[in-house]
Amino acid sequence: MADYSMFVPNVHFEQIPIKNLVSNQEYQRNISEQHVLNAAMHFDLCQINPVKVSRRNGRNYVFNGQHTVEIVALASGSRETPVWCMIYDELEYEQEADIFANQMKFVKPLKPYEVFMANIEAGNQKQLIIRDLVESYSLSIGQARNYGVVCAVSTLENIYDKFGYHVLDRTLRLCVGTWEGDMNSLSANMLNGIARLVYTFGDTMKDETFKEKVGEMSVKLISRTAKERRPGSMGYAETMLLAYNRKCKYPLRWTKLYEKNVGNSEGLDIDDGLDESEADDTFEDSTGDDSR
Repeated sequence: MADYSMFVPNVHFEQIPIKNLVSNQEYQRNISEQHVLNAAMHFDLCQINPVKVSRRNGRNYVFNGQHTVEIVALASGSRETPVWCMIYDELEYEQEADIFANQMKFVKPLKPYEVFMANIEAGNQKQLIIRDLVESYSLSIGQARNYGVVCAVSTLENIYDKFGYHVLDRTLRLCVGTWEGDMNSLSANMLNGIARLVYTFGDTMKDETFKEKVGEMSVKLISRTAKERRPGSMGYAETMLLAYNRKCKYPLRWTKLYEKNVGNSEGLDIDDGLDESEADDTFEDSTGDDSR
């Protein structure tokens, strides 16, 4: 009979009270109190994984899962609470550190699109609302850039979370009404830039004026100009505001853009947490003329 033992970890499982676990080894990262607080506030038992523990010299050293331990302790209100532990017997300290350092080496992280679609399959309300809103403008959510396809999934969620449904709705309406689903217009920086303007100026910014004035510029020209002004979506917002105000009878006040987008907590780190694939503003020819 074949011996498969070399492919099966030599571990066993126990429930151990949190008070009997030792964390904060030198090789571990510092505890993020904000992460612990947020996870405890949204506690979900199904997301609690077994903690990896090295039983060394009669003590239970946590070498993977110290945040899990603190989340359960805070959510339950007691360090008497037991957690499931995967016990490794008699590992050396250096072995623990090596396992911790290389735990993600061959783990393939989920892409924002994959997470979004899993939430759709789970019937989660936020993602269903966003999908339905996107599709109401004859757009779709996908992974491959194409006409009418939004790949900036985490951007859609960020706008919804930080600015609300109506800002996301108007952002998509302006984007589609101005550039008619051009794949380059549906990038993260374009959507975030428009969302900043919608959030900042509200109804004082007129849709028809936006489509007429800002639509005179190609998305490629907006992107080039934005990058010369400042990084991220604020450069896009500034560029579109310049275009909007050009020869405009009722120009929008520049200072309001910075009052709304700097120095307070109302959703203004909109570029934070942007997935690297969404931050890529590589352009593909879709309309031909970039000189407008």
